[in-house]
Amino acid sequence: MPDMSAIMHSDLYTWVILPALIFLARIMDVTIGTIRIIYVSRGEKVLAPILGAFEVLIWLMAIGQIMQNLSNVFCYLAYAGGYATGNYVGILLEEKLAMGLLVVRIITDKNPSGLRDSIVNAGYGYTALNAEGNVGNVNILLTVIRRKDLNNLIDAIHNFDPKTFYSVEDCKSAHAAIMPFKRSYSNAIAAVSR
Repeated sequence: MPDMSAIMHSDLYTWVILPALIFLARIMDVTIGTIRIIYVSRGEKVLAPILGAFEVLIWLMAIGQIMQNLSNVFCYLAYAGGYATGNYVGILLEEKLAMGLLVVRIITDKNPSGLRDSIVNAGYGYTALNAEGNVGNVNILLTVIRRKDLNNLIDAIHNFDPKTFYSVEDCKSAHAAIMPFKRSYSNAIAAVSR
């Protein structure tokens, strides 16, 4: 087994291994921070502080190593590069997790019955309103969906009418919403288009 003291005082450790560890630590703490912010915005009172504790612990270890190696410019570059990469990884992870609910507002001047059927067959509820816009009378559909189903709903909107206006907003919570249990949105859309 190699002598750890010799490794930690070697040039390999100082100029390669230590910066790599700082880089990885920053990726981890910034990624955790991104997810923590999402949980804070959703009101998760238990999980957000736990993630915050891990985030700060990792940050302290990384910054401690930099303070011990102030003359090592590679540590600075690793710290900055890890921060940037951690933001990117955090965003990718957040997209994959697709946590939470969204409110989708759809405004069309066409008869929305086919789109309403798609929403209902996917297991979601909707609220329909008649309104007036620049083009005259319009129909407004409001629905609350799981974030992971957004792309499928957008596909259904584009299949209905590619020029339909829609907007998407985060929804902190919803009470008594109609949500699908085990049925996937894409299966329901496929069933409607047959």
